[in-house]
Amino acid sequence: MKPSELRALSADELKQKELDLRRELFNLRFQVSKGELSNNMRIRDVRKDIAKVLTVMTEKERGIKNA
Repeated sequence: MKPSELRALSADELKQKELDLRRELFNLRFQVSKGELSNNMRIRDVRKDIAKVLTVMTEKERGIKNA
């Protein structure tokens, strides 16, 4: 997921995206504890995507423009 794609979303869509990613992370953690997860790197990717969403949300709140 690219930050440029996230910047095109509205504030409500960003909040929904964050909730979806957090649910996915929760489910991935359960899969790890059960030993069902085959791709452990997916957890890292989801955490980074959450950070990107939060960064874009903060930029929008502060009115920061990016090129």
